[in-house]
Amino acid sequence: MKTAVLVVDDEKSLRNFVRRNLEIRGFQAFAAANGLEALAIFNTEAIDLVILDLMMPHMNGMETIRRIRQESLTPIIVLSALGEEDDKVQALNLGADDYLTKPFGVGELMARVQAVLRRSQWTPTPSADGRLVRGDLVADLDRHVITQNGRALKLTPTEFNLLVYFMENSGKALTHRAILQRVWGPEYGQEAEYLRVYIGRLRQKIETDPAHPRLLLTERGIGYSFVSS
Repeated sequence: MKTAVLVVDDEKSLRNFVRRNLEIRGFQAFAAANGLEALAIFNTEAIDLVILDLMMPHMNGMETIRRIRQESLTPIIVLSALGEEDDKVQALNLGADDYLTKPFGVGELMARVQAVLRRSQWTPTPSADGRLVRGDLVADLDRHVITQNGRALKLTPTEFNLLVYFMENSGKALTHRAILQRVWGPEYGQEAEYLRVYIGRLRQKIETDPAHPRLLLTERGIGYSFVSS
């Protein structure tokens, strides 16, 4: 079965350009001109990936991301002319998995598509019983579920992969580049804002006091580390 991608952009020529390039590479591509159209398609088709613009009429990209994240963990790539870090951070905080600024190259876009899909399907190396236990956190690698004190955490695929990577490397200081290349893919390495956002999101979900973390620690000048509770 073909991987289904939903392309959302109010600029018809760009929308069709991205759609054609996806179809040439074997994807099934759907297209929408705004967020309302996108949600209608998303709720009726089995979509594996969403690529969307931010500045659109009727419903903008930020609100579309928020609506999708209320019901689904489907990967989302933002494709926008807004290149400021604040825009990227806002989109990532709402649940976007990646952010590509216009203008862009086809090769770069397709590399990001493959990387995001790879992250959504990546399975860490399991232990003998398929579980990874660090303190009160238990990762079931077969079911792609992490529990804390018996309560299942609601994690996106990227959040799951990131937390498992930290759990696998408990007690080690991991560099920004190492984390990005292991979790996001070899195409990444400079996107420090991605880590700031995702670390913040994980802290909200696993720390008793996210403002004073005791599990996910910042290693100044290096990156981050995970300490078992």
